[in-house]
Amino acid sequence: MGQLGSKRNHSFSREVLDSSAHEWHSQIPGAGRALGAESAAVSFSTGRRDLHLHEVEARSWKNRKRERVLFIGLFFTRFWLISVLYATWWLLDWDTPSKGGRRIHCIRNSIIWRHMKNYFPVTLVKTAELDPSKNYVVGFHPHGVLVAGAFLNFCTEATGFSQLFPGLTPHMMMLTLWFRVPFFRDYLLSGGLIPSDKDSASYVLRRWGGGNVLAIAVGGAQEALDARPGTFTLLLKNRKGFIRLAMEHGAPLVPVFSFGENELFDQVNNPEGSWLRRTQHCLQQIMGISLPLFHARGMFQYSFGLLPYRWPIFTVVGKPIKVEKKHNPSQEEVDRLHQTYIEELCKLFEEHKTKYNVPEDRHLEFI
Repeated sequence: MGQLGSKRNHSFSREVLDSSAHEWHSQIPGAGRALGAESAAVSFSTGRRDLHLHEVEARSWKNRKRERVLFIGLFFTRFWLISVLYATWWLLDWDTPSKGGRRIHCIRNSIIWRHMKNYFPVTLVKTAELDPSKNYVVGFHPHGVLVAGAFLNFCTEATGFSQLFPGLTPHMMMLTLWFRVPFFRDYLLSGGLIPSDKDSASYVLRRWGGGNVLAIAVGGAQEALDARPGTFTLLLKNRKGFIRLAMEHGAPLVPVFSFGENELFDQVNNPEGSWLRRTQHCLQQIMGISLPLFHARGMFQYSFGLLPYRWPIFTVVGKPIKVEKKHNPSQEEVDRLHQTYIEELCKLFEEHKTKYNVPEDRHLEFI
């Protein structure tokens, strides 16, 4: 494993990545079967999975703008009644995102997500039992460019979350602004996503009887700017809001590390202090989202494109950290629990890294 990991560098070619993946087949049971054929040009099954993933990405990136244009444009056509009816529904349904959302199981179980899961593939790994009578705060790391592992594991049933953790309902948090996009908000709600604000989080964690999992990509959009192959940099040193939230509700903290999340895309070099990084930070403050300049492979070639690389993702769920409930925890108490969380996350990473193609000499870096 260490020998394989040492071959990787920040500018490796697609051919090297594929050959590395095939070396991995003999070391991880079932990996070869899951990864499928190595050449998109000669493999029909690969092309078919590429097409499915392309459809998913197109829907995610393009439909948001189209939905707003459609919603407004319909007002000026003979179909204006559709926009009026939806606007009425939107007003009546305004509080739903902050009240736990509205998941639709047939969408969470869609075959599209299974194709997307098999493309990489994505595997959810359980290391400890989670008591369904409790509510949990899950910290997901790293964010990656598109948070593919978090989406497939917590917003769909493609990786079998409900079978691995029976009695638990996942709620993934997402930027609030996306819940203001007509029609797209309903699509997000169907997967169990909720806005990333304190009221929405508190509603989930206050639910009597337990059984709720609040999943947070702690590094957020800013961490996506450092997501590139071979890096293990986490924006966590000063991210303590989720720690305080867990303490206020007495919800156990669960660290989660997704091996392979940063391997899916290359990114244009944007070191701190560069004009590109300054521009990205400026746009993030204005728009609320980061704009990493990423690239990977095409549908039928490996040299350039916006499809992610076919690299296995293993999302490892750690053991819960007991949290004492305190309505108004002091900064010292928050800092102490935050340090414990970092230690448990590091322990999770170190225990599993060699299984998933990470060299022994690589460690987590916190900024």
